[in-house]
Amino acid sequence: MKRHIIKSFISVILCLCFGFGCCVFTFAAQAPLNVGNFVAPDSGVDVSSELQRIIDKNPNKTLFFPDGEYLVSAPLYTPANPSKSVDLQLSTYTIIKATEDFSGEAVIALGGKDPFNDIKTSGSNYSLTGGIIDCSGITTGVAILSGRETKIQNTSIKNAVTGIYIGTGANSGSSDADIRDVDITGTEKPDCVGVLVEGHDNTFTNMRIGGVYTGFHIKSGGNSLYNIHPLFYGNFYEFEKSVGFYVEGSNNTLNYCYSDQFCTAYRIDGKNTFDNCFCMWWTNQGEKCTVIQSDGKFDSVFTNLSVSLRHDTDNTMLKGTISGSGTIQNLMADESRLNLNHSYKMFMSNSPIHFFKTLFTKFINIFKNIYYLIGYRLIKAGIVSA
Repeated sequence: MKRHIIKSFISVILCLCFGFGCCVFTFAAQAPLNVGNFVAPDSGVDVSSELQRIIDKNPNKTLFFPDGEYLVSAPLYTPANPSKSVDLQLSTYTIIKATEDFSGEAVIALGGKDPFNDIKTSGSNYSLTGGIIDCSGITTGVAILSGRETKIQNTSIKNAVTGIYIGTGANSGSSDADIRDVDITGTEKPDCVGVLVEGHDNTFTNMRIGGVYTGFHIKSGGNSLYNIHPLFYGNFYEFEKSVGFYVEGSNNTLNYCYSDQFCTAYRIDGKNTFDNCFCMWWTNQGEKCTVIQSDGKFDSVFTNLSVSLRHDTDNTMLKGTISGSGTIQNLMADESRLNLNHSYKMFMSNSPIHFFKTLFTKFINIFKNIYYLIGYRLIKAGIVSA
């Protein structure tokens, strides 16, 4: 009986030891590579080449940067090829800072080497998490240059000429980036942009952007923005050029986006959707405030737009056009503070002008459909040629 108990006890101990050993082995196998073991933070010297060497020699690894400052005079390029890609994880107080003689596209160029188009491997390319990217007022913070499914999250970008740049993606221009919980501060100069988007089909969530003249500039389509807050402050030189959201492409959706103090809140060209967005002017700087500037036909839809206007400025609701199929639904604004340009009212969903314009548009579309249907029948019957 005692022998049986001893055997059972030994078996239990062996199982526990084996299980603990497996856990230790698994943890060791999954532990990120500590960059601090190879490059000392706060050295005060340029460590660009050393950091690039670590990225190049550790494909498919998570690279952890401990707290401290890392000076770089050239971009840190990560591969877009999934077989070579890395995950950059920066501790909360890690700073990657551009030196005064910095040269290149951005402090961190995600997908800046080994371009690749992989639409099958989920989350295959690269990511950046945490830390502070200090652009020293001379360059871009983070650029996404190729590849797919890039992630940037919980990162602070400061002193940036452009905070984030997203280039044309690998798959017919689609970059599919996911950017969330990122704070950006610019140089407070007229050429400063918070986010510049040229690639398609990206998602942006929970971002604060300050010290820029253009908060968010979209040149592509299929992008989704949620809870984005650009704020204009600092130098009011050439304030009339400032724009909160500049949307040139089509099929973009903006939800709960807030243009704060920019001379023009929303500058648009294309068919886009704005839901529950907001704009406000709160200082005594500047003489003009424009809610919407349309560079072409007004074809966008604004729903539940909240507008807080100053009483001592020339306030314009819609500038640039009186044509288009767009709609402004449930406008929340003190319309008595708008100037004599009331062209926006023809796009108000509750206005008689909008009602008859919509009715006329529907009639034209029905006529076109009948025309094409008759033409198709005639061609099919051989009465007329195509």
